Amino acid sequence: MDEIKGLMLARPSLTLAVAESLTSGRVQAMVGSVSGASTFFLGGITAYSLGEKVRHLGVDRAEAEAVNCVSSRVAEQMARGACRLFGSDLGVSTTGYAESYPDGGVETPFAWWGLARRMPGGEFAVSSGRVDCPGLSRTQVQERVAAEALSALRSLLRERSVARTT
Repeated sequence: MDEIKGLMLARPSLTLAVAESLTSGRVQAMVGSVSGASTFFLGGITAYSLGEKVRHLGVDRAEAEAVNCVSSRVAEQMARGACRLFGSDLGVSTTGYAESYPDGGVETPFAWWGLARRMPGGEFAVSSGRVDCPGLSRTQVQERVAAEALSALRSLLRERSVARTT
């Protein structure tokens, strides 16, 4: 996490916001555990239900309903929504299944993380990744997905750092 802080504060410095569902605040807690996080972390939201994802993050209701709020597109919309809600440069999100959900056809827990970066002109560059979690308990799934989302953020920030020096 200290590396993320250093990369966030490299000139020009960036700000971060988080939108979580599956991880229930774990990403926010991990970011907030870093001394000096207030210099780059603007805040976060745990939007567990479809209605809250739509209301606060601007997730497309019809698209989210079709996938029970779990897809790469929903994760990307959540990350973008976090940026808009908090006015941040970067947004990280998580959504998924912490347990099997037989009625929904989900046998093995999995999740998506999303990243959004505000570009000049106000547009967003977005990306996402899937995390499969076979054999893990509910809390292990949540912890793994939070770690994977922050790893993706770290990679994005490293790319930015390399691009600035070349």
